[in-house]
Amino acid sequence: MRIHGAGAVLGAAALWGTAGAAGVIAFGGGGAVDSVALAAARLVVGGVVLALGVGLGRVAGVVRGMPPGDRWLMGAAAVAVAVYQLAFFAAVSRTGVAIGTVVAIGSGPVFTGVLAWGFERVRPSRRWGVATAAAVLGCALLILGGEAAVAGSGEVAAGVALALVGGLIYAFYAVCAARMIGRGAASDGVMGGMFGGAALIMLPVLLVGDVGWLGTPAGLGVALYLGCATTALAYFLYGRGLRTTPVATAATLALAEPAVAAVLGVVVLGERLGGVSVGGLVLLGAALVVAALPEAGARRRVGAAESSV
Repeated sequence: MRIHGAGAVLGAAALWGTAGAAGVIAFGGGGAVDSVALAAARLVVGGVVLALGVGLGRVAGVVRGMPPGDRWLMGAAAVAVAVYQLAFFAAVSRTGVAIGTVVAIGSGPVFTGVLAWGFERVRPSRRWGVATAAAVLGCALLILGGEAAVAGSGEVAAGVALALVGGLIYAFYAVCAARMIGRGAASDGVMGGMFGGAALIMLPVLLVGDVGWLGTPAGLGVALYLGCATTALAYFLYGRGLRTTPVATAATLALAEPAVAAVLGVVVLGERLGGVSVGGLVLLGAALVVAALPEAGARRRVGAAESSV
C-alpha cells in the first residue's frame, strides 16, 4: 500500500477533524456526556482496535526486535499518549475550548521541531519555520475568530500552562514514534504498541467515569467511530506518514485538523464563519500547501523510502 508521506499525515488530520462533528451529530452539542469519559472511551476503543488490527503477535515482535532503549521509549510514549488526553481536557475546562485548543494544537508543531532538533540534530528548514508560523497564526484566527476569549484570570493562566504541557507531551510522543520508525521499527507495530499501551492506562479512567451514555445507540456509535476512525485508522496513517515525512513537518501538517473541522461545521452542521475565521482558514490552507511540498534535497530520499514500503 503506497501512500505519500504528506498525504498520509493529511489523511490522519482529516479524520481527527471529523471528531467534533461526530460528537455534535450524536449528542446534539449537549453537556450530557463527560468529555474526559468520552476521550477515555475513544482511546480505549482506538488503542484496542489498532493493536488487534496490526496483530498482537506483530506488535510483540516489533517490540522484541527493538534495542532496550527504544523499548523504554515505547513505554514512555504510551504513557504520554494517555496523559495528553488528561492534560488537554484539564486545560480546556479552565480556558474554554477555543483558547485551550489553539494553545495545545498550535504549540505542538513548535515543540516538535525543537525536540526533533535536539534528538536528531537536524535543524528544521527556514521554509518549515515560515509555514509553521503561518499555520499556527491561521489556526488561531480560525478558532478564536469564531469564539469569544475567556476573561483573564488565574484559572485561565493555569489552563494555558496545562495546554502548553499538552502540546509538549504531544510533541514528545510524536518524536518518540518517529525515532523508533526511523531506526527501522515497523510503523504499524510502533503505533499499535503505543496506543495499545495507552488504552490499558486509560481503562481505569473509563471504568470510574460516567459512561451510562455508552448504553445508547448514539453513544456507542460515536465511541466506535471515534475509536476506530479518528484514533486507530488516523494513527495508522500518521505512522505511515512518519516513514518518509520529517516529524516536524508532520506536526505542522496535522494543523489541517481544525480546518477540516471548520469546513464540516459549515457544510454539515450549518455553522457560519466570520471574516476573521475565513481569513484564518485561507492562511492555514496556504501554509499547509507550502509545508506539504517536499524539500528539494529530500525528494530523492523520499522516493527511495516509499519504494521500499
